[in-house]
Amino acid sequence: MSETRELLILGGGLVGMTTALAAARKGISSHVVDMADPAALTQDGFDGRASAISTASWNLFANIGLADRLAPQGCPIEAIAVTDAMLPGRIDFRPEPHANSHEGSLGYMFANQVLRIALFEAARAEPLIAWHAPARVVSRQRGAHGVSATLASGETLHARLMVAAEGRRSPTRDEAGIKLSHWDYRHRAIITGLTHEKPHDNVAWEIFYPAGPFALLPMLDGPEGEHRSALVWTVAEKDAAGVLALSDRGFLAEVDKRMQGTFGQVHLNSARTSYPLSYQRTARITAERLALVGDAAHGIHPIAGQGLNLGLRDVGALVEVLVDGMRLGLDPGDAQLLARYERWRSLDSFSVAAATDAITHLFGIPGRAASAIRRLGMAGVQRSGILKRFFMDEARGVSGRLPELLQG
Repeated sequence: MSETRELLILGGGLVGMTTALAAARKGISSHVVDMADPAALTQDGFDGRASAISTASWNLFANIGLADRLAPQGCPIEAIAVTDAMLPGRIDFRPEPHANSHEGSLGYMFANQVLRIALFEAARAEPLIAWHAPARVVSRQRGAHGVSATLASGETLHARLMVAAEGRRSPTRDEAGIKLSHWDYRHRAIITGLTHEKPHDNVAWEIFYPAGPFALLPMLDGPEGEHRSALVWTVAEKDAAGVLALSDRGFLAEVDKRMQGTFGQVHLNSARTSYPLSYQRTARITAERLALVGDAAHGIHPIAGQGLNLGLRDVGALVEVLVDGMRLGLDPGDAQLLARYERWRSLDSFSVAAATDAITHLFGIPGRAASAIRRLGMAGVQRSGILKRFFMDEARGVSGRLPELLQG
């Protein structure tokens, strides 16, 4: 029989492992269970994805001791350019320089592989984390006095609170009977890496076309000084197979058409991958001795790059609630603590999910009239310092009540 720990975290991806490390920094022990082999998740070319890490999320990584590992491998996002099909009327978000260098940027771009390696190395060195991977859960139990999970190996893990961090298809959430709102955007995100002739100047581009957004995200220059960006191109599901089947030359011609020469000549530097886009939100994020974090609680469109950041805010709030409760002698699975976590996270997650969904539909309306109205509104935002600061604070994740771990 395993040692009883405070947390039983099911899912050891970016959000799950950050939960374990953040909890450990506050003296809270955990079991972490993941089906995937860590070696497979960190190998070159596993999925090619990159993530925009907001200012608040960077603060979280710094506060749990990952800054030294991560800082040299992240590309600062110094500005965001938002445009409707590269027509006049774009918005340029560029924060004012600040004494704290992290406050003067809009975040950082990291390859997901880099984030995984940093998290996994830290977890291996942390005695308060018992990491079980690859391991498959065959049964889960939650009761008045604790939780447990039995693995395919026959081992049973015991804890006080179960945390579901398994992603959008969380079996723990489904087994708990938590209702889920869901719809399919009928779009697919195509992801690849680009090398380009001109520097990106640390600017992230969000180019909206009626068929879907076309995002160019700045990455660090390559070992030979080559300029690099990550591409996230949203296409209609009915067109995705054809786009993916294009030769490299044909694919680059389509990319260049949408970039309109912004970065000069472009080349591919990685394979193309894709995944379907959908929206989902749970009716609640807690149940008896259970808390949901990350995509298990809310899956949103990647249009603003807020999915992972939303999950990291879950992490900060949950850990703070648990620490405050345990100082008062409460059990980590106490219903009062879970209710506080529910209240804290519900409005923020709903607001971000609703905003990304609204933007997706707004920019998906075809026609010149719709484009003209959008660009008129964008030009108004460009001229308004108050509105620009509001949107920049949202992008940096520093609006509203922030958990302590996400503060600078």
